[in-house]
Amino acid sequence: MNKTDLLDFLNAKVIQYNNPKFIESDPIQIPHQFSKKEDIEISGFLTATIAWGNRKSIINNAKRLMGFLDGAPFDFVINHSEIDLEKLAPFVHRTFNGDDCIQFIKSLKHIYKNHGGLESVFSKHVEAKSLQVSISKFKSIFFEIDHLQRTQKHISDPVKNSAAKRINMFLRWMVRNDNAGVDFGIWKSLSPSQLSCPLDVHSGNVARKLGLLQRKQNDAKALLELDTALRELDADDPVKYDFALFGLGVFEGF
Repeated sequence: MNKTDLLDFLNAKVIQYNNPKFIESDPIQIPHQFSKKEDIEISGFLTATIAWGNRKSIINNAKRLMGFLDGAPFDFVINHSEIDLEKLAPFVHRTFNGDDCIQFIKSLKHIYKNHGGLESVFSKHVEAKSLQVSISKFKSIFFEIDHLQRTQKHISDPVKNSAAKRINMFLRWMVRNDNAGVDFGIWKSLSPSQLSCPLDVHSGNVARKLGLLQRKQNDAKALLELDTALRELDADDPVKYDFALFGLGVFEGF
């Protein structure tokens, strides 16, 4: 497949999958339950954090977590008491347990009280063409308060060669305005051109079959390679092709 044919093929798949029907079976449905900016970004961040494994399980556990937060994530983060935090103790999704959940709520309060919120932290450390260093800086700030050492593993660090799939997915949700009602585009201080593709098993395998990626490991080096290829297809909105790669891998078994 030459570059023109590949571009036409991928653009058609973007149109096929980047539409409201995508929301029905995707974890992005959780932040779509909210209308307030802070509720969208906090629910989105927490949902993306547990977005690995079975998709139905991810969605069900994210809904359960929103229930623990009284259906008002921002209010809970800002105004919770120690007693409020205790009811999070039973929460578990794979290796993310109640202790991790409590730590995340404390760190989010720190982010909003002392650093101006999630968008502010990510936008302060951004580089011209990438948010990967910004993700690493975010992790440092997130865990600058007293915290459980074990909880650090739930935020990936691109500087340590992680593809940071889940946090790149969260950033896509917040930054990219697709005019299709899927991604939110509520973070105006960042540009879709700076986003990186959420690289996982499905998108990685499809990218390799299409000749967009050669590296076998799904790590930061592979992400840079894939980002470079996708930016050649669309420099302004490279991660729109996440819909194509994901859809081809998950829904079509490409």
